[in-house]
Amino acid sequence: MKKFIRKAALAAACAALLGVFAAGCAQAEKDPAETVQESAGESAAEDGTAAAEDYGPEAYLNGITVSDYVTLGDYKGVKVSVDAAVVTDEYLDSYIDYVLQSNMLTTEVTDRPVQEGDIVNIDYEGKIDGVAFDGGTAEGYDLAIGSGSFIDGFEDGLIGAETGETRDVEVTFPEDYHGTDVAGKDAVFTVTVNSISVETLPELTDEFVQGLGVGAETVEEYRQYAYDLLMEEQQANHDAEAEMAVLETVMNNAELQDPPEDMTNRYYSRLIDNMNYYASMYGYDLETFLSLNGTSEETIMESARNAAKQLITMQAIAEAEGIEVTDEELDEEIEANAVSMGYEDADAYREALDAEGYREYMLTEKVLDFLLENAEVVDVEPEAAEAAETETEAAETEAEETETAQAAE
Repeated sequence: MKKFIRKAALAAACAALLGVFAAGCAQAEKDPAETVQESAGESAAEDGTAAAEDYGPEAYLNGITVSDYVTLGDYKGVKVSVDAAVVTDEYLDSYIDYVLQSNMLTTEVTDRPVQEGDIVNIDYEGKIDGVAFDGGTAEGYDLAIGSGSFIDGFEDGLIGAETGETRDVEVTFPEDYHGTDVAGKDAVFTVTVNSISVETLPELTDEFVQGLGVGAETVEEYRQYAYDLLMEEQQANHDAEAEMAVLETVMNNAELQDPPEDMTNRYYSRLIDNMNYYASMYGYDLETFLSLNGTSEETIMESARNAAKQLITMQAIAEAEGIEVTDEELDEEIEANAVSMGYEDADAYREALDAEGYREYMLTEKVLDFLLENAEVVDVEPEAAEAAETETEAAETEAEETETAQAAE
């Protein structure tokens, strides 16, 4: 019934590509949702010999001599430009509007029938040829009329219904509907309207912000709280962008060969596992899910290959600079994260982990820190960045037109 597909889900799954280092280390953990939460950037790499005894079975560099695949170029002192961390008044206001909309005031309506924009609480049962089908029945479901969250015709079919009324709503499932058992078929939903409500936007008052439970007593205090929260987010985005810009520059400066096929395939398998998870969550097969989101298995394979190159490059830098993760650091990390990862204690977490694979992940974090510390990151104000982008696009257009004109001559 619901239009489950969300491009954000694909973005999150793709973001997991490099977080796969951490999530892939625990042999017992393969929940893509956890992978998604842990990943927000992209990373990884090396430049010498990684013998089998140096890395556990889940470590990507197990048995790989990275100098066979990369010759480092300049990796210290690289210069990159990224958008400065800025919270504009417009951004702050839009966030506060979002908070208000997330706390809408609900008032029950008893003196009129359902109309566009109402929230109706309903029970429904769907049947095809008189037979109920899986996923077509629910009780106490809140539906926003006009939201388009149900298939065409369902919400419109409830307009005009009174509280307590039961009516049949006839619909036709689209031919490309993700539930193949019902795709293209006519169905009848018997729907009972339990209640009708309307939502109104609350006012931004001292009383309202006090009820949010964030420690703010006045609107002014809440605006400062929201500003700080957004600035923290913007700074994190800035740092991640800088991290990736530096790594991309370092990789462009290096001479890279295609990584080992097995290494690439392991990245690919983990990313496909994530995609399959989201596809099934939203009721799609993998092919349909990828198609709806404008990507393909070939694109994912290319992303996997790039992730393998990143890891090889970063390991090369680690060896060149003597960067390593000690046993003590590894133990401290396991101790610190055991409970948050859902384990009773560090020993239980340690048993589930491939420790050397996790060490590999920690090493990439150290290398990224090293690269940032030794890079020149130039913050560009949003207006300047936009102007520069416009100039670049104009220059590219002019160059293309010149080439076309020359070709015509």
